[in-house]
Amino acid sequence: MKNDAPWVAPLQQLPVSLKPIAAMQQKHYGAVLNPTRWWGRMPRLFWLVALFVGFLERRRSPLAPELRALLMTRISQVCHCDFCIDTNSLRLAERSGAMEKVLAVASWRDSTLFTAQERAALAYADAVTATPPQVDEALKAELSAHFNADAISEMTALIAFQNLSARFNAALEIPSQGLCQRAGHPDA
Repeated sequence: MKNDAPWVAPLQQLPVSLKPIAAMQQKHYGAVLNPTRWWGRMPRLFWLVALFVGFLERRRSPLAPELRALLMTRISQVCHCDFCIDTNSLRLAERSGAMEKVLAVASWRDSTLFTAQERAALAYADAVTATPPQVDEALKAELSAHFNADAISEMTALIAFQNLSARFNAALEIPSQGLCQRAGHPDA
C-alpha cells in the first residue's frame, strides 16, 4: 500500500509575499494549487518562476495557446507528474474545446488528431525531455519546416520550463489537484 503522506511536507501557512497568488488561485480554481505549498519555501524563486510562466503564456507568443498546452501536457506525461498532467490536461481541454486531444496525447504518434506542425512539436518535446536530449538532424529539419527560429527558441524554453516544473513536482510527489476528469497518467 502506497503511503499517501508526502515525504516532504507541504507548508500549512504560506509566506505573506505569496498571499496575492494564493488568493488568485483560490478564486480561479477554488483552492490554492498544491505546488504553491512546496514552492512557498522559496518565495522569491516562486515569483521568478511565476514571471517566467507569465512571459511564456503571453498573448504575443509565437506559439499558439493550444500548442503550448499540448506540449505541456505531453511533458507532464513523460515526467509522470500527476499534478502537471491534471492541470495541463485541463488547460488543453479548455484551449482545444474538447477532451479528444487530451485523451490522445499519450499515443500522439498513432493518432490522426494532430496536425503535422503539432506532431513535429510533440516529437521535439519528447526529444528535449529525454536525458540527455535526443534532437537529431531529421527532427531539426522537420521542426524548421513548421516554425521559425524565434518560435523554436521559445518552444525550447517552454519545454525546459515544463521539465523543471514536472520534475520538481514528481520528485516531491506533489499530488493531483483533481481539476480535470482525466485520471492517472499513461505510460509515456
